[in-house]
Amino acid sequence: MVMVVQNPVIEKNKDGKKNVEYQEEELLDKVYTSVLQQCYNMYKLFNGTFRKAMEDGGVRVLKERLEKFFHRYLQTLYLQSCDLLDVFCGISFFPLDKMTYLKIQSFINKMEESLSLVKYTAFLYNDQLIWSGLEQEDMRILYKYLTTSLFPRHMEPELAGRDSPMHTEISGNLQHYGRFLTGPLNLNDPEAKCRFPKIFVNTDDAYEELHLIVYKAMSAAVCFMIDASVQPTLDFCRRLDSLVGPQLTVLASDICEQYNLKKRISGSEKDPQFKFIYFNHMNLAEKSTIHVRTSNISHASVHPDLMKILGDINNDFTRVDDDEEIIVKAMSDYWIVGKKSDQRELYVILSQKNANLIEVNEEVKKLCATQFNNIFFLD
Repeated sequence: MVMVVQNPVIEKNKDGKKNVEYQEEELLDKVYTSVLQQCYNMYKLFNGTFRKAMEDGGVRVLKERLEKFFHRYLQTLYLQSCDLLDVFCGISFFPLDKMTYLKIQSFINKMEESLSLVKYTAFLYNDQLIWSGLEQEDMRILYKYLTTSLFPRHMEPELAGRDSPMHTEISGNLQHYGRFLTGPLNLNDPEAKCRFPKIFVNTDDAYEELHLIVYKAMSAAVCFMIDASVQPTLDFCRRLDSLVGPQLTVLASDICEQYNLKKRISGSEKDPQFKFIYFNHMNLAEKSTIHVRTSNISHASVHPDLMKILGDINNDFTRVDDDEEIIVKAMSDYWIVGKKSDQRELYVILSQKNANLIEVNEEVKKLCATQFNNIFFLD
């Protein structure tokens, strides 16, 4: 696969003549190499490898699948807003207390037992991952699809946690807020189509072809993956809805209450507002206060020059295996700090014009104490 990108240009008028200067240093190769890799991974998620298409019908089938997939996918790429986050392609995890996490674990175990067709499950809240039974690399690309494509298409005003029914012991048809994001739109329609998108996982070893069932209640979404050789029926979908809907609604409400409580407690301690990106290569955990999301596009809220410096620091980190710390003062009087240690990377942007190196170091220590107090290397 090949991607051609054009260097930005600056037009200068000199002696009445137009001179074009190409800004070759402005483009970070690593960012666009990562985007290209993601293009292939996304194709592979829904179609399997190129070799699989060749096995299924030769070059003609490969061309058809490429045309069908990339015609739509390329329209969702916003190359001008790609940056260091695309290099990491990480996963945002939702922080939970142990009790709520155990409730979710128990819910998943019960569902997998009751719905014996289910091979893998993933659980998300507020577009953040809580649990996944998939291999890390497969979850990474499925997570990108869910958060940048599927979920934004189904945006709706979320119901407040307190509005959900809390009494699961009521017999009969319990009211719940569950619905399918993939699959049948109306379970009461006997003609409803039970078609689910197919995905391919574990493509490095063999092909595992699965139906992707995404079911949502309030801000909680659960993905059930079942063997593609089994075609889910309307009865199966109704059973899943009656089984999962009420419990997922209650769980979503519990998480919402805990989240709001945590927000109220932490909101009282006015932490300094830091702009940072954190990434852990071991579990793909990613956190950024630099980026804002509008619809399905995530873009940086700082000047592109600063993002370029972050990319350059990341390039330096890639070249060496050792732990490292880099501090840069930008032309715009911003301080940029990069720390790399034990498979983790942290990038901080500070707007403290008159600060010196020692003060900048103290500020970063303060950030580590408030945001990453459980991560030993950053102390």
